Amino acid sequence: EPWTFFCPSEVPDLHDLYGQAFEQRYCEYETQNLSSARQISAGDLWRKIITMLYETGHPWITFKDPINVRSPQDHVGVVHSSNLCTEITLNTSIDETAVCNLASLNLSKFITKSGELDHKKLRSIIKIGIRMLDNVIDNNYYPTEEAKTANLCHRAIGLGMMGYQDALYQLNIAFDSQAAVEFADQSMESIAYYAILSSSMLAKERGHYSSYSGSKWDRNIFPQDTLALLEAERGEPLSLNPSSQLDWSEVRNHVQAYGMRNSNVMAIAPTATIANITGVYPCTEPAYKNMYMKENLSGSFVIINQYLINRLQALGLWNTGLLNTLKLHNGSIQSIDEIPSEIKAVFKEVFEVDTHWLIEAAARRGKWIDQSASTNIFTATTSGRVLGDIYQKAWKMGLKTTYYLRTLAASQVEKSGVEAVEACSITDPSCEVCQ
Repeated sequence: EPWTFFCPSEVPDLHDLYGQAFEQRYCEYETQNLSSARQISAGDLWRKIITMLYETGHPWITFKDPINVRSPQDHVGVVHSSNLCTEITLNTSIDETAVCNLASLNLSKFITKSGELDHKKLRSIIKIGIRMLDNVIDNNYYPTEEAKTANLCHRAIGLGMMGYQDALYQLNIAFDSQAAVEFADQSMESIAYYAILSSSMLAKERGHYSSYSGSKWDRNIFPQDTLALLEAERGEPLSLNPSSQLDWSEVRNHVQAYGMRNSNVMAIAPTATIANITGVYPCTEPAYKNMYMKENLSGSFVIINQYLINRLQALGLWNTGLLNTLKLHNGSIQSIDEIPSEIKAVFKEVFEVDTHWLIEAAARRGKWIDQSASTNIFTATTSGRVLGDIYQKAWKMGLKTTYYLRTLAASQVEKSGVEAVEACSITDPSCEVCQ
């Protein structure tokens, strides 16, 4: 099948179209033999994209149809692009520059000692977070009128999360497991429930945002409802479990009565810096390494997965010898015989986790998110076909956006000997290696 390229000046309306409307108009242009039209094999184009992804990590593949079909603000514009980190999916135009105000929950702080999500704490903290984010809109400095117009009119905010891997460690759940996929679904549903309710409660207090009338919220269409709209637009079902765990009647009734203070309320940013400051793993990603070297102005430090240390200490396995073995294996524990298999399952590094689990979890979270999530793709494969399958799966499961493609280096440093490491990253008085 050939794919036709056009000069944008000859097909100006395609920029604002998506879904079936785009396909119909695109096919019409193909029959017009426009002077700028140039055809290329769709398969060749896809291979070029995948090759560039593998070589550079770019381009970040985003999907215009699910972004716009599922957008709460489809009544007042079109989402033409995302931001650098691909979690913001807001309308842009000549008069408006999309602006979003972000914050992230530390999910590890919402796991109870009994191993459950603390809904009372979630509701309380999210209510405060939504109020603070809404305050930012009014107290912000706007360098351009277009940004000010968009922010004050639509009042979009993006509440996300970090510490997802930390929460899985606390729950003793392996990232590449169905239990992790279910937790991704249930935790994001809970966040969405309280975030939407909190914005509606603010609307009762302060009034709904000015472009609310006609929005999906106004039409009682919530993010999870838009999955059916996307399936109808595509003419085929998504490879996604649409089920929910909570009773949404309270939230729906409140929104119908008072509206929403914010056009969008959720987006999961990369959180690399704030997660590092907080001492948790970024956003929703698996642990990159169980051990690595960090350098700053104070010197070089060995950073070790503290959850792993705690588990090994509890079994009486943590000592200088095991630490050096861990260093020899670059932090991976999969080939260390003395470590039990149940610990190996939970403490896999990101390239030891099949990529499809990352996409499954991202798709489950995406059911509930009215914007998108910064989703890096990690894979150890060198196969172009496998890479193509990964991104096609992301599309089939309804993902709106993806971020960097991360792959392994072609070679690794060979180690001929290992010196004893003097200290762990987070010193523990009970750890003989840290003493």
